[in-house]
Amino acid sequence: MSCPDCLTGDILPGEPTGAFSSQGAYFAPAPGNSSKSKRAILLLTDAFGLPLKNSKILADKLAAELRCDVWVPDYFEGRPLANLDSMFLLPDRAGVKMTLFKWFRFILAMIPKLPAAYSSRPAVVDARLSKFISAILEEKNYQKLGAVGYCFGGATAIRLGSTGLVQSIVVCHPGPFSIGQAEAINTPASWVCAEDDLFFNRAYRLQVEASFAERQGTDKFVEYEFKDYEGTAHGFAARPNLSLTQVTEAHRKAFQQTVEWFEKTLPILL
Repeated sequence: MSCPDCLTGDILPGEPTGAFSSQGAYFAPAPGNSSKSKRAILLLTDAFGLPLKNSKILADKLAAELRCDVWVPDYFEGRPLANLDSMFLLPDRAGVKMTLFKWFRFILAMIPKLPAAYSSRPAVVDARLSKFISAILEEKNYQKLGAVGYCFGGATAIRLGSTGLVQSIVVCHPGPFSIGQAEAINTPASWVCAEDDLFFNRAYRLQVEASFAERQGTDKFVEYEFKDYEGTAHGFAARPNLSLTQVTEAHRKAFQQTVEWFEKTLPILL
């Protein structure tokens, strides 16, 4: 199920320029001849799924910056875990506490979504993603795949990072996950961390980073990085409040972190 902080944020300006594929995914092609894209990125959405245009706009930007195809799979199969009208319930910056009234409104908003949450529980979503990845690899013959996930998608990227299906991941303010799932990651991992995060608080964030550091010098070591963004709350990399200068700048830097990580860890020899 989505976390409360997955229901806060804002809508990015602009309109998507990509298109929907036969698999029901949003497809942002590489500039020029997309059939020649040798690598691709999966953008794993938050609880709002494809109805929120932010994921599609971010996919378009990533395709342009990385010069590769970017896919946004509909792993909710048309039943996202949250409605767009509930997006403005919660804090959009660090230090803002949620009131009891807003908690009550959040619970009321989520009750009708319980069937959707069950139908898109992690094991089901993971199976859908595996099938989707197989389909695009067969169609496009990519040499390398990366995945960037936000909130719900961040937790999904963590699980995906241990499957061998992708060669690099970026985890942005993830939803709930276990330390065991983080320890199972066997691919390079970059972490985008908010200052205030209900499900990835400071103590847990340090514990996860320590688990990566402990692999140094062993055959389980993978490249990793953790970057913290002051003044931000869960959701800022996907749904920033652009009226807040500090949050807007953090959103820009988190996007650049994602671009630089994939350039570093998914190199393609031309």
